[in-house]
Order: sequence, then C-alpha cells, then structure tokens
Amino acid sequence: MGKYDDIIHLPHPTSERHPRMSRQDRAAQFSPFAALTGLGAALQESARLTERRMIPDEYEQAELNKKLQYLRENLSQQPAAAITHFVPDDRKEGGSYRRTVGRVKKLLEYERQLVLTDGTTLAIEDILELELL
Repeated sequence: MGKYDDIIHLPHPTSERHPRMSRQDRAAQFSPFAALTGLGAALQESARLTERRMIPDEYEQAELNKKLQYLRENLSQQPAAAITHFVPDDRKEGGSYRRTVGRVKKLLEYERQLVLTDGTTLAIEDILELELL
C-alpha cells in the first residue's frame, strides 16, 4: 500500500472560474531564462576575424609613389587601375583588404584621396598596391 494510492486514480480537478491553459502557454512558463538575449550576436561578432593594416616598406612605397605620379600626369586619359586598399572595420580594430578596379578620375591633393569615375573615393594612405591596367 503506497502513500498516494487513495488519490492516484481520482479525476484531475478543473476550475470552474479559470479556463484551462493551453500546452503552448504552459510550456512558455518553463522556457529558458532570457537574461542572455544578444549573447549569440555578441559571440558571433567577437569571433569575426579582421586583418591588421599592413604598412608598405620603403621599396613598396617608392613603387606606389611612382604609380601615383603616373596617374597624376595622365588624368586626362582616365587610366584604368586595380587598387588593393584597406577598409577599416566599423565595429572593431582592424579591417579587411579589398580590390577595386576602375578608371581614375582625379587625385585630390589636400584630402589625399583617389577618385574613380564611378564615384568611389579611396584614401591614398589606405592603398597597399596599385596595378596599372
């Protein structure tokens, strides 16, 4: 004879005032605690890799300056170039390198920017490599 044998086979009590809760609502009561909302996005952001900005050595900088001078002298012809440049990351230290291909429209001396015919503007200090096409 068990401790609850006298009540184990009785029907489940139902309230006349309160309607029975649905299974979904009952399950929601026991869902995980939501204090860590946004944790997944934060972990994903911290796991995202960025690259460090590379600084060209003296030889590479001299080559880059020669090519920029060529562009400056031939702006009227709108020379084509493939430019590898650094794009800083908005949210964390570092960034990524991208390759942009286009025709050079102008070189802005004071702003130290290179403007392409499609409107793309690149900072000269962000340029790592410049290939004349």
